[in-house]
Amino acid sequence: MLLLQCPWCGDRSEEEFACGGEGDIVRPLVPEELDDRAWGDYVFMRRNEKGIHFERWRHAHGCGRWFNVARSTVTHEILASYQVGDDRPELPE
Repeated sequence: MLLLQCPWCGDRSEEEFACGGEGDIVRPLVPEELDDRAWGDYVFMRRNEKGIHFERWRHAHGCGRWFNVARSTVTHEILASYQVGDDRPELPE
């Protein structure tokens, strides 16, 4: 079980949260100008790399707010939690 730190509520069990996937995906500014391939890439294609992954999480059974998490996909260690819109934190190597 993961222990996530909500920036507003503090440390809570992962059972209170819902993962929203990669945290840095930006919606196209003019989506109607995308062709089918570009739209499909936006909707479905993800990096899914081994190592540090920046994800968006929602405190579904708490304050209901979205926030970002830096998590290792190898160890599942939570390296940082921060509010949406904040810069990525400096992480130890």
